[in-house]
Amino acid sequence: MVALQHRDYRLVWIGQFISIIGTQMQMVAINWNIFQLLRGTTASITLFGHTLALSPEALGLGGVGLARIVPIAIFALIGGNLADVRNRRTLLIWTNCAAALFATILAITSFAQVQSVWVIYLLTSLTAATAAFAGPAFQSLVPNLVPKEHLTNAISLNSLSFQTATIAGPALAGLVLGFGSVGWVYAINAVSFLVIIGALTALRYRGHAAARDTGLNWKAIVEGWRFVRSTRIIWGSMMVDFVATFFSSANTMLPLVAGQILGVGAQGYGILATAQAAGSLIAGATLSLRKDIYRQGAVLLGSVAIYGLATALFGLSTSFVLSYVLFALTGASDTVSTVIRQTLRQVMTPDHLRGRMTGINQIFFMGGPQLGELEAGIVASLAGVPFAIVSGGIATILFTGYIAWHYPHLRQYTSAHMTADQAASAGTP
Repeated sequence: MVALQHRDYRLVWIGQFISIIGTQMQMVAINWNIFQLLRGTTASITLFGHTLALSPEALGLGGVGLARIVPIAIFALIGGNLADVRNRRTLLIWTNCAAALFATILAITSFAQVQSVWVIYLLTSLTAATAAFAGPAFQSLVPNLVPKEHLTNAISLNSLSFQTATIAGPALAGLVLGFGSVGWVYAINAVSFLVIIGALTALRYRGHAAARDTGLNWKAIVEGWRFVRSTRIIWGSMMVDFVATFFSSANTMLPLVAGQILGVGAQGYGILATAQAAGSLIAGATLSLRKDIYRQGAVLLGSVAIYGLATALFGLSTSFVLSYVLFALTGASDTVSTVIRQTLRQVMTPDHLRGRMTGINQIFFMGGPQLGELEAGIVASLAGVPFAIVSGGIATILFTGYIAWHYPHLRQYTSAHMTADQAASAGTP
């Protein structure tokens, strides 16, 4: 864990860890809050003279994904451009302040018992908008806090931090939901943002605009798009990321799996929500002890295929223990692919383009699961939760095979230290 030897990175790593715990608590609470608000309601739709009964809970949970993806789709490219032309540290401070404000409003509306599904959707969208600006800034900042030879380790530690927090967050959320109001979860998240804000303020590294042009303009955004699109390995890694998270997004269905299929209630839901992070933690801890990963392309594609298979089997399971193990396997395989994807992108991308590259990737990385949640909600409402999860897992396996065939240079990729010029020459789009 050599990256933690560097003071500024260590401060950001600790602050981000605390903040992610709060964020994960809030994500679990929002899903449970929506589920409770819509529980017992009915809905139907008439198609070609036939009336179909719908599940409001499933549609409502799928709507959370839509509420998150719309602002990401709108602002991610702008956020990526700003991460290149503005001070990344300052940008992160302001975006975290905004996210803390929105969490506070969620807590106040909950305690005042004036919540509605649409208020939660609105505040979820506003929070996602802050992430569209913070994500590119944070990922672009990390390479400036550690030497290049420690970057893979830093990214592995970021993944380890995230997965550890996603174990603690849902577990704590389940505990609070079981014994208190959902408003307390939102309040805890608001406080957690103060930690990362303090860490960013204490950095010795003050940063600077990475790009020479300090203006916000579409020409700069197009430049970033052209770089990503012409660098075939980076583009292929984004495609496989989007496909996997779109089809195998079972997270939104967890309240329904826990409540209707496994019958374990709020506490069981909180525990089940930790499974994916538990698997990720094991994989992340293993990767953090390694300096590098060999045959990265084959490992990347293989881990995504395992992710899809585990998702399909999870949709068939009616045992809590088996469901937990399978859901943990999705987390472990996803972590392996994530570390490889993030490392190759950061290494291959020049510093003055990192923000824009990350902004484009954010559309794929966050757009996939959020659109997947909407897709899963619609399919689950029409055909049932198990079918939605199983079909998504199978589709992931099939599309991963297609990408492995269509992007041979990604499949054959072996060096995380390939330069941007070498990557761009590895085939044409």
